[in-house]
Amino acid sequence: MINQSEMHWIGTWATTPDPMEGVPLADQTVRMIARTSIGGAQVRVRLSNAYGAHDLAIGAARVGLRADGADVVPGTNRPLTFNGSPSTTIAAGALVVSDPVELDVPALADLAVSVYLPDDLDEGFRLTGHSNAHQTNYISPRGDRTAETALAVEATTEAFVFVSGVEVLAPRDAGGLVAFGDSLTEGNLSQLDANHRWPDQLARRLVDRGTRPFGVVNQGIGGNRLLHDFRGDNALRRFDRDVLAQPGVTHVIVLIGINDLRNGLGKSEEEVDARAMIGGLNQLITRARTAGLKIFGGTLLTWENETFRGGAYTPAREAERQAVNAWIRESGAFDAVIDFEAALRDPDHPMRMLPQWDYGDHLHPNDAGYLRMGDCIDLALFD
Repeated sequence: MINQSEMHWIGTWATTPDPMEGVPLADQTVRMIARTSIGGAQVRVRLSNAYGAHDLAIGAARVGLRADGADVVPGTNRPLTFNGSPSTTIAAGALVVSDPVELDVPALADLAVSVYLPDDLDEGFRLTGHSNAHQTNYISPRGDRTAETALAVEATTEAFVFVSGVEVLAPRDAGGLVAFGDSLTEGNLSQLDANHRWPDQLARRLVDRGTRPFGVVNQGIGGNRLLHDFRGDNALRRFDRDVLAQPGVTHVIVLIGINDLRNGLGKSEEEVDARAMIGGLNQLITRARTAGLKIFGGTLLTWENETFRGGAYTPAREAERQAVNAWIRESGAFDAVIDFEAALRDPDHPMRMLPQWDYGDHLHPNDAGYLRMGDCIDLALFD
């Protein structure tokens, strides 16, 4: 019997809600694969309709251990309830958390979360999800197929649809870490289904060291910015939802700002300088500390002559990046500094990434680079 007074809920996996297009669904089941960080004996699931303009009907949902592909380990596919009911409706802009279910969830394992969507969610329905997830998820033919051990698959998608988090009941001393940022945290351009994002690597290292357990959740959105909306809400706007409201959170690593400098929309009023970016980062620090969190600052990676989607590098913008990094390293504003830039830069040409870590666009790391980012973090910060 679990003594609830000695336990609390921790996020073991999350993906950032974002307005999403391109996955029309009608009377179908979506089975999504969530990679755990911390384990536990009870689990519950978060479903989000944050960007919906209409109520969202959930006909049924289940969670189980993934065997392979779209299949669930027999005997583990637990039905989820919501306030005791097997179905629920999520109001526009809201989320629901399922009731807890008994399930032995290992650390660093794959869960299969199955959601049956009975309504016709055509292109006019505003989906909430995460479209650039680097994870194969599965869409069934018509019908409630959540109970199927071997799911019949009609299509696959790299998106998470409506599922935004998985929580486990963990010991009271377990910590919770949010990795908060843009595509460099999301793991853009990393290998499909490989779990090579830097938060994945950090989660593996925290499990391997075998001391204080930590849940690690990834709240990165490709293209996201600190000060202005671009892909998803800007970081200042979404910080409460994606960091402060995460279950059991104790620490946050912030790595964001390069897209502010890139100014992908090319709007003159959205051209930023180091002073504005430092002001935004200070706001995140204030809010984290008010909530009792430790907040660590990640230095902005090199981007000289980047070529991603046309490129946006200029020497003037580079000077602003260097000023932001100098403040992150020297001001003492953060509780600690994660020097991602130093881990990846070319020591003979410090404005660019070493080729062995570079995906090839001089902006994003390759898989080895993402793993190095996870490896460069001092685990003593989480003691």
